[in-house]
Amino acid sequence: MDPPVELIRTEVLSDDWYVLRKVTFSIRRRNGSWATHSREAYDRGNGATILLYDRARRTVILTRQFRLPTYLNGNASGMLIEACAGLLERDAPEACIQRELEEETGFVVRGVSKVMQAYMSPGSVTEMLHFFVAEYSPAQRRGDGGGVGEEDIEVIELPFADALQRIARGQIIDGKTIMLLQHAALHIFDPPGGSS
Repeated sequence: MDPPVELIRTEVLSDDWYVLRKVTFSIRRRNGSWATHSREAYDRGNGATILLYDRARRTVILTRQFRLPTYLNGNASGMLIEACAGLLERDAPEACIQRELEEETGFVVRGVSKVMQAYMSPGSVTEMLHFFVAEYSPAQRRGDGGGVGEEDIEVIELPFADALQRIARGQIIDGKTIMLLQHAALHIFDPPGGSS
């Protein structure tokens, strides 16, 4: 049974880039007593991410870009290799990921498949991320990608085995990307009990 929760007070601490709120709430504990807590929650909206794969050539499409929070937390260059991703911005997850694919990678593909959804940092961030995969071919690249506005995104095509080795070597350290590559290892390229 889910514990009853009562929201007592919500304060907006910042509304510059996204919204940071301080929420005071009471929650009933398992023993029946009530406890009051204050927590901060960062609301940046929900998002979607996708791994493009070419089963025949055993390759995947990833991106590389600067991520300030990783730089502030020890990533010397601030550069991160990631699966293509973006915020929904009022779109359905499928429409969002099609838009982001073309903007970031230049690829236009059909038949994206949703494989899961997950909260990526539920202790402090409200975002629900929708995960997709889709098969691609080089002929489906319609533009350079690179992002829009101030984005500066490099498109990377890697052999799938190399992408997995980069996880083990600490060169791919983005959670959503690791999840999608592991999904591909289990269900696309070499599924247990099957053949690719």
